[in-house]
Amino acid sequence: MLLNIEHHTRYAYSEDVNYTIQELRLTPQHGFGQHVRHWDIKVNGELQPSQDAYGNVTHTLVVDAPHSELLIVAAGQIETGLDAVSQHMALPLPIYLRDTPLTQYSAEIVAFASHYLQPQRQNAALEDMMHALLARVQYIKGATQVTTSAVEAFALGQGVCQDHAHVFIACCRAIALPARYVSGYLFTEDGSLMQTHAWADVFVACEGWQSFDVSNGCRAGETHVRLATGLDYRSASPISGMRSGGGIEGMASSVIVNQAGLVVEQPKKINTVQLLEQAQLNRVARAEAVLERQSQYAQQQ
Repeated sequence: MLLNIEHHTRYAYSEDVNYTIQELRLTPQHGFGQHVRHWDIKVNGELQPSQDAYGNVTHTLVVDAPHSELLIVAAGQIETGLDAVSQHMALPLPIYLRDTPLTQYSAEIVAFASHYLQPQRQNAALEDMMHALLARVQYIKGATQVTTSAVEAFALGQGVCQDHAHVFIACCRAIALPARYVSGYLFTEDGSLMQTHAWADVFVACEGWQSFDVSNGCRAGETHVRLATGLDYRSASPISGMRSGGGIEGMASSVIVNQAGLVVEQPKKINTVQLLEQAQLNRVARAEAVLERQSQYAQQQ
């Protein structure tokens, strides 16, 4: 499958930002069933390429001139569904048994995972656990935040793809199976997913890394394009960083994944004006939330 991808991330600030530095994990690599035909990142700032500890291609973005908005555009073409699947690991396998604040497991998660552990049929057991987890933690947008942990999402019984990946990783590590977080893109024929996606890799003895997309109840395959891997969302997130100044920040992002050569009545495109408006609305919402918390704190004193 040949996929054209366009990913816009827009920031809007209530005040001028003096300095921005961000780490971008927005560059897919060859291997794991995919081949990068071409790829480019556009931004009004300096980009310095490198590779992180997990083997991800990263770019350090620096913007040292005052700015009140920031637009990052990553786009290119990826061929997927290839037979060649690299099992190269930049780090020793035991690293992926480490828990993190986002992937720690509770006694309830251990019990849930242990129910499905059958060493003689690990792949089948993992698929059973994936489907059970999707039934246990329903896909509900807005129920969780990027800071929600696996324990919290499992107890809540709601979450999105990030939460499903974190809980599945926690389950695997709880039963001594190395697992890692994967960030990337997902092609859907109706274009319903206009954002980045997340799933999990699990290392199965004698078979290597196997990919599980819990949110869709399937193995990750030719409709998936991987960007980065890590121990959790924080080490594999597409964009992370810090800034000086800027006041309240608003962010909005949109992703379009089209199949090359597919005849459609109207090709899907990103409306950059609407994206900026959404970022500005999100900034206002964050400002209102800050004022609300301050008011509640004052009333408690």
